[in-house]
Amino acid sequence: MNADPSDQRRLLDLAELDARIRRAENTRKNPPQAARVQELLKQRSVLSQELSSRAGVRDDLKLELSRIESDVSVVDARSARDAGRLAASTNSKEAQGLESEIAALARRKSDLEDAELVVMEKLEAAEASVAEQEAVVAATNEEGARLSAEAKQVVADATRELETAQRDRGAVAGGIDPALVALYDRLATRGNAAGHLHRGTCEACRMVLSGTDMNKIRQAADNLVVNCPECGAILVRTEESGL
Repeated sequence: MNADPSDQRRLLDLAELDARIRRAENTRKNPPQAARVQELLKQRSVLSQELSSRAGVRDDLKLELSRIESDVSVVDARSARDAGRLAASTNSKEAQGLESEIAALARRKSDLEDAELVVMEKLEAAEASVAEQEAVVAATNEEGARLSAEAKQVVADATRELETAQRDRGAVAGGIDPALVALYDRLATRGNAAGHLHRGTCEACRMVLSGTDMNKIRQAADNLVVNCPECGAILVRTEESGL
């Protein structure tokens, strides 16, 4: 195929715009923050389960403490009742029984207060554990929210870049021989469709051409469309091609 050398050179502009379009499309579909956001979502699920577990331990201790406090109240009430009965009693046997019960209630209250202290210490530790986990969850949520906002901005920027590159591509392609553009587009379905031949290297595939291939290209007419023998891309020849 033959094509004006100036049109062939404009294929490099087309190739650069296509590269911009691919980068923009890839960024729009996969912003750099996406992987970390997904990781944080999984991490938050695990952290939330741990928080629920710790909160359950704390709530159980609160319930246990409430039961102990209720038992202490019952003991206090019975002790007060027995003390009142003892003060009014004139029966020595009854008085002896009341004194014995009051002593037992005092021991019971002492045991309950000891247990209460143990539970209160456990509850304090459990509440600290819950607060610690809540801070980790909050930090994870904060990072996730920040990265999500950044990703939305990246997607918006990539969308604008994509629209600009597509518009510019249309303008560039419109000024090139349609047959040459059609050939370029067919080649683009397989990879890089055009590359600068720079000092004997195809910049589409970064391969250095052999001396034999370079001699063939030197003998080709300027308007002949030549392809890279390595990758098949259209080789765009310039003063820097090394011919």
